[in-house]
Amino acid sequence: MAAPGEYSAYQVSFEPSKSRIRVEFNGRTIADSQSVMILLETGLPAIYYFPRDDIYMEHLTRTDHRTHCPFKGNANYWTVNVAGKRLENAAWSYEDPQDEAEAVRNYIAFDWDAMDAWYADGQLTVEHRAETRTANPYLDWLLREAWAEEEPAKLVKALAKQLLAADVPLLRFSLLVRTLHPQMFAVSYEWWRDQSVVRETQRSHDILLKSEYLDSPYAPILQGAGGVRRRLEGPNPRLDFPVLMELRERGATDYAAMPLMFSDGQINIITLVSDRPGGFSTSELGRIYEVLPLLSRLFEVHALKRTSQVLLATYLGRYTGPRVLNGLIKRGDGEDIHAVVWFSDLRGSTSLTESMPRMSYLELLNDFFDSMAGAVIDYGGEVLKYVGDAVVAIFPIDNPADTHPHAVQRALEAAREARTRMEVVNRRRKSVGASAVGYGIALHRGEFTYGNIGTTGRLDFTVIGAAANEASRIEGMCKQLGKYIVLSEAFKTSYQLPLVSLGHHKLRGVEAVQELFTIPD
Repeated sequence: MAAPGEYSAYQVSFEPSKSRIRVEFNGRTIADSQSVMILLETGLPAIYYFPRDDIYMEHLTRTDHRTHCPFKGNANYWTVNVAGKRLENAAWSYEDPQDEAEAVRNYIAFDWDAMDAWYADGQLTVEHRAETRTANPYLDWLLREAWAEEEPAKLVKALAKQLLAADVPLLRFSLLVRTLHPQMFAVSYEWWRDQSVVRETQRSHDILLKSEYLDSPYAPILQGAGGVRRRLEGPNPRLDFPVLMELRERGATDYAAMPLMFSDGQINIITLVSDRPGGFSTSELGRIYEVLPLLSRLFEVHALKRTSQVLLATYLGRYTGPRVLNGLIKRGDGEDIHAVVWFSDLRGSTSLTESMPRMSYLELLNDFFDSMAGAVIDYGGEVLKYVGDAVVAIFPIDNPADTHPHAVQRALEAAREARTRMEVVNRRRKSVGASAVGYGIALHRGEFTYGNIGTTGRLDFTVIGAAANEASRIEGMCKQLGKYIVLSEAFKTSYQLPLVSLGHHKLRGVEAVQELFTIPD
């Protein structure tokens, strides 16, 4: 037994059974052998592996399911079917095992608890011999400290330090976590022993079509093929992925890539690279493998938090999303803000929907939104909502007393950029014989109530108030005045450069007459 503060080695061994072992399922014998090999693995029940010649293989059907053990290899699974009773993935085998599991190459094991009965030398047995579970050197850290790491990159760095402290010969540690994001496929984190910073890289969906991914160990793992373990030293190492050759040139001797499963079945990947002669030991990988379920939950919490932030930013905006995430979730929650409000609209949308195929109209609508909302976002604004073919956005003003806030300048620059983008859209339409489309953009400065409205079961975070209504009315003047961009008098007083007056006008539903402006041609 290990002394206090010490840890026993994680052990894996095979030994031949001294008994004849028979297995029954649904009243029939499905395996009967005097050549069973018993797997003894730290902390796990004994597993009995049967040679295929002693199995009634007609009752087994191979499935696509795979699991991975870094020191045994990838396990292939089988469904057991006897007289109509089926158990999915109730048997497994290692057909291309690591050296440690060579003794059971092409043997098949059965789920002990899923079988009806086990017999040893003809005697029914209920014994399921298990190896004693010993303390894991990482468990205390995972339970007491790892959960406090605020970001995935910090958790990766802390984990790498724990492995080094346990004398694991770690050269590189990396993690790939898939994301729910319209532009991003995954985020990778990479730690090297000789670098102090964990490199975080966002991977776009385009990478799935590139050789960087297709020719990497990640591709088969994410497709459910298990994991990849490669010894990189010796006269004829198996270097079947380009990254292995790159790592070998940097002195690597061992490579282990393992699936990291989230609770919803999502496959992520961790990889460990060693530069010690002989690579990782079974005990070193076993201790890591043993805590993967707990480690995956920690990274899943970070991933879910990131997903929440991304989805809220995508659907509510970068300014609004964090407010909802931080607790502004009840009807009536909100604040009074000072901002430039943007209201833009596509002209003639009714006739366009009637004259264009639905998919063509949707493509045009997305081009319009790319031009309008894309410009707003690029210049630091917040898109609040799409109302049919209209865009409502704000450029918050931090200091209402500021007579010339930077938000005013950014809002007008965004409007100019949106006009430029729409010119490109219309040139493209004209090149295929379609007519140009019109639009209007209104900019107005004022005070708004910014918060939750709606029914308790369906809320909307938006701006409300007289100034928001006025912005909508000003946009309605774009067509009447023949201008793409119309600015309010309140906006003009905050803008330092010359603007062109469009005269005084009465806005629908607004009592006061106000002067409107546009930008010089």
